[in-house]
Formats: sequence, C-alpha cells, structure tokens
Amino acid sequence: MRKVSYNEVPALRILLFLLSIVVVLSSLWAVLAFWYQAPGKSIGRYLLIIGWVLAAVLVLVLLWRGLARPDLARPDLAWQSMLVYALMFILLRIWWASLEPSNERNWSDDLARTTHGVVQGEQVTLHNVRNFTWRSETDYDIAWETREYDLSRLRSVDMTTSYWDSPAIAHVLLSFGFDDGQFVVFSVEIRKERHEAFSELGGFFKKFELSVVATDERDAIRVRTNVRDEDAYLYRTRLDQDAARQLFLAFIAEANELAAEPRFYHTVTANCTTLVFSMMRRIIGKLPLDHRLLLSGHLPAYVQKQRGLQLGYSLEELRAQGRITDRAIAADQAADFSQQIRQGVPGWEAETLPLGRAPTE
Repeated sequence: MRKVSYNEVPALRILLFLLSIVVVLSSLWAVLAFWYQAPGKSIGRYLLIIGWVLAAVLVLVLLWRGLARPDLARPDLAWQSMLVYALMFILLRIWWASLEPSNERNWSDDLARTTHGVVQGEQVTLHNVRNFTWRSETDYDIAWETREYDLSRLRSVDMTTSYWDSPAIAHVLLSFGFDDGQFVVFSVEIRKERHEAFSELGGFFKKFELSVVATDERDAIRVRTNVRDEDAYLYRTRLDQDAARQLFLAFIAEANELAAEPRFYHTVTANCTTLVFSMMRRIIGKLPLDHRLLLSGHLPAYVQKQRGLQLGYSLEELRAQGRITDRAIAADQAADFSQQIRQGVPGWEAETLPLGRAPTE
C-alpha cells in the first residue's frame, strides 16, 4: 500500500505547522527562562540553553521527516519525539513554579527597606520613608525615616510621569499633599539587587520583586530630574479628599502586604500603572481598560479622558505648564522644593474636585 505524504492531506500539513510553531515558541520561552533564572554561573546557563535548543531542533527534524515524508522515515519517531519534548517542558514548568519571590536578597541601597504603615483612625505612621540626598547614582546620603500623617489634612493627589527614553513609556508616581506642607510620594518599583539593571523583558520572567516605596517628594523627583536626566511632568488630579484618603490607604495596604509576603514584578500585570489602576477601580468603580495603561507615557491622556485632570485645559496645556524638569533642577535641595516645582501647574492652588464632577459656576 502506498504511504500518504503530508502534501496530500491538508489536515496533516496544518498539524505539522502548528506543532512546529508550538516547539519554536515554547523553546523561545524556555531560552529566556533559563537566561533570566537558571541557577549557577554563566557557563551552566549557556549549557542549559544550548542543550534545549539542540533538543528542539532534533524534535523539529524528526517531525518534518516523519510526517512530511513518511515514505523516507518512521512517523512513530515524530510522535515519540513530541512526547519527550512535552515531558521536558512539563519538567521546565515544574521548576518555574518552584521559583519564589523573597524579601531577603542583596538589595540596592535605595530599595533595601520595605515601606510599611500603621493606621489608627485618621493618624498614619509610615515606617521606612526614603529621604536620600542624591548627588549622583552612586553618591548619596542614605536616610530612612518614620513619618506621621493626619489623613484629615490630606488635600491633594498629584500624578508625575517621568520619561527617560521613549515618549510611550514613563514611570508614574503619585504624590499626596497635606495642608501642613508635607508631600509624600508612593512609587511602584522593581526591587533591584545590587548592580542589577531594569529590563522590560526580564520583568516577564520573575527577574525582579515588586516594591511599593514611600519617599520624600524631593528624593523621588530629584533623583529622576537632577541625577538621571529624566524629563518629568506633574498633573494635579481631581480626586476629592475621601477618594484621596482611600487611595492613600490602598498604597499602605499594598506596601504592608508586600512587606509580609513578597511578589514578583511583572512588566504588564504588576507595574507602576496597572497596580494603581486596580486600586482606583476599587475606589471609584468601573474604569475602562485602555492600551495607555500599558503605554504609561500616554497615561495622562487616559486620565484626562476620565475627567481626572484639571478641567478647562487641553492636554497640551497641562503638559506644557506641568513640565517640572527645569524647576526641579533649579530648586535642587531647597527646603520648599515641592512648592517651587508646582509654580504654574494648573490647579495647584485650587480646591480639588471629585473625579468626574464638573466645576460649578
């Protein structure tokens, strides 16, 4: 009996292509997983990657020889090779699931401590508020402080976006202002180890832990504008005092959870915008999903569309008047740093309004 080749059976041809795609994509994932998480020294990581790639190539060769030309090879070897590959991938996933986040690593100085807070009525005590004096990325005075805040005096929430490369990507910080002149910033960060650098790709592969850090505003802004040469923009939001209070408490709750039980950072699902978005959804109700939640550099446009920024201004005006880079550089280490960077920012002297509520005449 004549054997049928895959060219004569469309379904077999489709299956062969689908299996090949599965092997290629899963192998790409495996290579990246080994690259970012393989234990031991570099030579071991390279050997694991080379071994996996060779195994995947062998599987593809057996697949194509066995299914595309069954008259020249044994089709059973193709299926056996796929079974072996599937078992390899299952073992890889078991190892992957065993990787656990930790709060005990050799952290960089600026992320060495975890912020946590205690709430008693309207009084909040925040522990490990960072207040570094930065002169360069490697030259700074370390200071971690315990600070007290009265939630009844909370008056504002400002959003800062800081850009370092692409206009589509920015780091987002939330600054809470009190009528006694205090400003404290919450920043969702990767928790870097010493001599470790951020990698968007590594953020998909358990490379970093997640951190919520409270900092003095002068620390949080200056390190970006004056030290890292980033370009920063500040926007006054329209959150009312009750929503601002809930958001402040949500940050504390998140920080406390991470201090007790660490989690991995994820470039898409657990980053500086998606985490805050989840908090806001719980506070003010349903908010629509939008691509700008991932392209964080465009987040101000999303917030404006939800009527979350000052009304009566175009986004271009808010952006132009809210650019604080030069003011931050000029203010440098001034005691009234927060007041200086807000000069000219729309709404900074006005009473805040609830999100989505139009101002009355």
